[in-house]
Amino acid sequence: MEQAYTLSIFSENSVGLLNRITSILTRRHLNIDSINSSESESSGIYRFTIVVRTTEAQVKKLVLQLEKQVEVMKAVYHTDSDTVFQEIALYKISTRSISEGNLVEKLIRDNNARILSVESDFMIIEKTGHKEETQELLDFLSPYGVLEFVRSGRVSVTKPMGELEGI
Repeated sequence: MEQAYTLSIFSENSVGLLNRITSILTRRHLNIDSINSSESESSGIYRFTIVVRTTEAQVKKLVLQLEKQVEVMKAVYHTDSDTVFQEIALYKISTRSISEGNLVEKLIRDNNARILSVESDFMIIEKTGHKEETQELLDFLSPYGVLEFVRSGRVSVTKPMGELEGI
C-alpha cells in the first residue's frame, strides 16, 4: 500500500550529491513531493528531507541504495505518525482587494497567519502548518487575487531518538 514517507539523509556537503539522490528516485519512478536541505544539529553534517509516496518495501530498498552513496552517512525513513513536520507558505496579495471590511482581521485570527510586510500595493502574509492548512488559506485568498504564492518543502524532526548516533 502506498503512503507518504519522509526520508532523512545525513551527508557531507558535497557537490553533485543532490543530483545523484534525485537520479536514484527517478530510476525507481518516484516523484518528490517535497524536498528541503539544511545543516543538521551536528557540525559538518547536512540533512536532506525528502517526501515520497511509495510502498514500504520500495522505500526500504531506496534507503539501502541511498546509503551506498559515498557522502551519505545515514539514510532513514519515517511515516507521518513518526515525525513532527511543518511547511511555511508566503502569500503576496493586493492591499486594495483585501482592505474591504474586516477581512484582514478574520484572515489572521481564523488561520493563525501573520503579516510580514505591508506595502502600498501589496501585503505579504506568512502561514506555517501542514500542507493542507497552507492550501486552505490559499483557497480562501484566491478570490481576492493572490499575486504570488510559495510554499517551502517539509521540515521535520523525528519522534524516535538517536538517528545520528554512531556517525
